Amino acid sequence: MKVALIGDVHANLPALEAVLAHARQQDVEAIWNIGDWVGYNAFPDQVVQRLRQEQAVSIIGNYDLKVLKFPKNKKKWRHSKRPEKWLAFKWAYENLSGESRRYLGSLPQERRLMAAGKSILLTHGSPASNQETLSANTPEERLRELARIAETEVIVCGHSHQAFARQVDGVWFINTGSIGRPDDGDPRSVYAILQITKKGLQVHHYRLDYDVDRAVAAIRAHNLPESFAQMLLQGRGLDEVSPRFSNN
Repeated sequence: MKVALIGDVHANLPALEAVLAHARQQDVEAIWNIGDWVGYNAFPDQVVQRLRQEQAVSIIGNYDLKVLKFPKNKKKWRHSKRPEKWLAFKWAYENLSGESRRYLGSLPQERRLMAAGKSILLTHGSPASNQETLSANTPEERLRELARIAETEVIVCGHSHQAFARQVDGVWFINTGSIGRPDDGDPRSVYAILQITKKGLQVHHYRLDYDVDRAVAAIRAHNLPESFAQMLLQGRGLDEVSPRFSNN
């Protein structure tokens, strides 16, 4: 079985389109999406619609959950969040259709699957928290703890925007990396292909060029903060391209 593992699209339709085209060329049989569909970029509703058309097996990410809670929390967040982040939540919420909001709200925070005889967990952050950041540098002891919590053979996650594949005590941890908002200094999109055969499991991450100019032009056309455009151009997070406020 060959599966495309995607995540952290963050409303970047041009990046998503490039990844889906590449995945089709690799003859993937399914798409598994670990969430954070929206945020910062200019195409929230289009991304939701496109992944629904692709029949991606999906979960909701922590950012998506915050966006859906924006009406309830907007006054509080106006004072506790830096202005760009507040605006990103607001714009994403207002530019999702009612149908897309309902669809995102219907998604679970994790899914358990069986594929080619392997038990698999899709989770956004980690089996312990959808906001836990896992990376290539996460201590092995922590991964062992998470493997015991998950009780599965393969854990597919995201959230950190740091692509990696590690095996600890026979359990695979695979981070998809970020399709739509890389923040490791490489502006190219990233996703993974998982292949499960009788001989075992293989993972390959792909870095892909996409139409960054189109994504940036859309941000500017909607008068979103220039820092959102610079995130794409530099492949960096908001606090690196616009560090003048504290991170909230």
